[in-house]
Amino acid sequence: MLRCICRSSFFFISPRRYLRLVAHIHQRPISVFTESITTQTIMSDKKRKSASAAADGPSAKQQKVAPMMKEVKEKAAGGWLKDQVKQQRTEMKEMKFNKKRLRFISDSQKIKQGSEGVLYWMLRDHRVQDNWALIHAQRLALKENLPLHVCFCLDVPKSELSTLRHYSFMLKGLEEIAKECKSLDIQFHLLHGSAADVLPGFVSDRSLGAVVTDFSPLREPLQWLEGVKKALPKDIPLIQVDAHNIVPCWVASPKLEYAARTIRGKLTKLLPEFLTDFPLVEKHPHTATRTAKPVDWDKTLASLPVDRTVAVPEWAKPGTKGGMAMLESFIDVRLKLFDTKRNDPNSAALSQLSPWIRFGHLSAQRVACQVQRSAKSSGVSVSSFIEELVVRRELTDNFCFYNEKYDRVEGAYEWAQKTLKDHAKDKRPYLYTREQLEKAKTHDKLWNAAQYQMVAEGKMHGFLRMYWAKKVLEWTTSPEEALSIALYLNDRYELDGQDPNGFVGCMWSICGIHDQGWAERPVFGKIRYMNYKGCLRKFDVARFEKKYCPKNL
Repeated sequence: MLRCICRSSFFFISPRRYLRLVAHIHQRPISVFTESITTQTIMSDKKRKSASAAADGPSAKQQKVAPMMKEVKEKAAGGWLKDQVKQQRTEMKEMKFNKKRLRFISDSQKIKQGSEGVLYWMLRDHRVQDNWALIHAQRLALKENLPLHVCFCLDVPKSELSTLRHYSFMLKGLEEIAKECKSLDIQFHLLHGSAADVLPGFVSDRSLGAVVTDFSPLREPLQWLEGVKKALPKDIPLIQVDAHNIVPCWVASPKLEYAARTIRGKLTKLLPEFLTDFPLVEKHPHTATRTAKPVDWDKTLASLPVDRTVAVPEWAKPGTKGGMAMLESFIDVRLKLFDTKRNDPNSAALSQLSPWIRFGHLSAQRVACQVQRSAKSSGVSVSSFIEELVVRRELTDNFCFYNEKYDRVEGAYEWAQKTLKDHAKDKRPYLYTREQLEKAKTHDKLWNAAQYQMVAEGKMHGFLRMYWAKKVLEWTTSPEEALSIALYLNDRYELDGQDPNGFVGCMWSICGIHDQGWAERPVFGKIRYMNYKGCLRKFDVARFEKKYCPKNL
């Protein structure tokens, strides 16, 4: 969510650093890229408006009242990316694994002798290729001449946030993984229950000698990790690899960063070391004597105790194949528009990749590498996108990892807590309940349209997420209630919800995280303010309202 939420004050990687980074990715002299890129400078606000106004108007097809996501899907191009990426992975076959990407959770650090396999416990990053955790697990297994296993622990909490929308997207992605694992002679196991309850017993039963897992900074996954650590035999190493961030979270910074400006330089300095291509996860040469139990995926999905009223959107095809197709269409069609049109909800200029990155179907590092390769044709849009994909997104993991109160007002900066408290009793212009907000029954057609887009399609436009969340603060009884409602709606309906980006996005909008104090006003205090008139200056509000706000609302 933050990739869009924080764009009202935008920062960029310096042109010179950007050129060095592109040259490093392509392993070519910096002079090759200088001519096409250095002549393009960061536009002022005035120039941005001018460029936006000069852009071609929307086509008649785009003006039709139909989900924007369908338009995006129809533009997906013809499959060149798959072959290109496969060749890149093959060329990097002998690439060394950077051990800074891992940390030992257990005291034990050596594979148990006499074991019968290595296990990758898939947690956050649901993919086979471009997955540093699985790459490391395979290399451990190859070194010891052992079979390789992958497991996922399926445990559905009793919660309003457990919806068919999320679990269908997740399970269909896992089904694709299981098929790919089978073709690579890697055993994929779907375990039912919490990790602490089922994984240690599975490890002992299969005589597995090491467990590798990926990284999440959120409260519940960290608790699962601690539970598994306590329950695993002491002679089994538990290794965590940050397969989600380009620069591992604990390497990027050892502390809570205040804002993008404080982490940007640290990340930029480390990118030449960590922003690389990936080696191929190969067909595994050591076959397991006990194979995985087949999974009936349709039956599994049908049996889950989830809320089936939150429907699965048609525009987003789950799995790595779907994510790669969306990436390809972004590079081909939308990337060139990103810099000037990303804040216009009526324009198809965003990557739309957040659901695949959130579920780990797509690697942010892979996205960065492929977008960098299009630098010559897409110019300044590349640096704009990299700022969001790398700096802003990895800042959210930093916030959640080093701030245990990442989803509470108490987790905000002292100045923000004080100003919200000072204005907590201010008279609100309107007051709405959670139910009214969820059903988009407010006086504001734009807000209703944004809410309806999120409920219907599973993804609200990024610029509107700022406006949407700030109005929740303005129309509820307290900052605590506002944050609770915003997180509930985001996590229940957004395909990319229940993720650090969502937590930080809501915290930015309501609690001023990674922002600064502004002119004081009622309700908001010094928290950044947004209003309807400001949106009218940004884009064609009436067009968006017509498209997404049904008459019965």
